[in-house]
Amino acid sequence: MASSNAIVLASASPRRAELLSSAGIDFSVVPGDIDETPLPREEPVAHVLRLAEGKAREAASRAAGRFFIGADTIVLCDGEILGKPADNDAATIMLRKLSGRKHHVITGFAVIDRESGRAIKRSVSTEVFFRLLGDAEIASYVSSGCPLDKAGAYAIQGGAAAMVTRINGSYTNVVGLPLCEVVEVLRELGATDASD
Repeated sequence: MASSNAIVLASASPRRAELLSSAGIDFSVVPGDIDETPLPREEPVAHVLRLAEGKAREAASRAAGRFFIGADTIVLCDGEILGKPADNDAATIMLRKLSGRKHHVITGFAVIDRESGRAIKRSVSTEVFFRLLGDAEIASYVSSGCPLDKAGAYAIQGGAAAMVTRINGSYTNVVGLPLCEVVEVLRELGATDASD
């Protein structure tokens, strides 16, 4: 699915880069650097879409390339946005909240075509179900350091896989980039060949 157009991933996430690479897409990485603080009364989907577009536009303002992909992922539990925990205590609180419960992982992504000026934004939501977690299990996972750079304090592709009983929806979305939907948008914009 290689393309002659320059595609830029505006994210420092190695997981997003791995997913995009797995689709055979050639791209470079230029992380978009923006303030990720939610706005007052901002709805979760509006929040991730705003950040995704902001990251893509910020990277496009200072990097070479034509197509810029921005993304932002949150965990939503009981209407509360769980982003990346600030420290181990915050990670522990998040995992206790998710224990034995259903939550949603929402990723917003934006693809900007600098040449045409087109921008397409979409969001994908996946239901994730956690089994009951013991305090010792949570403490062990938190001490691994894994939760600190993950929305909701866990990574389904890592040690948290054993905590998840099932998901409804896109697995790659839970990892951090809804790959099928992103590839569809890249094709729609002409960044990749539909025949690939």
